[in-house]
Amino acid sequence: MSDEVTERLGELEEGVRRAGALVVRLREDNERLRREVKRLEDERRQVVTQIDAILKDIGKLDLS
Repeated sequence: MSDEVTERLGELEEGVRRAGALVVRLREDNERLRREVKRLEDERRQVVTQIDAILKDIGKLDLS
């Protein structure tokens, strides 16, 4: 019986170790994705600003 308990405890410890490693990896992935979202939001703001400037310039043209 003691060998079974020891074996099961070893399996549980290994599961906890794997889960801990997975949490670390997920945190790293989450941080990377947050940085990517920020970069894309900044890029989007720049593009919108450029488009607004272009539209403003087009509006100034006398196209009649």
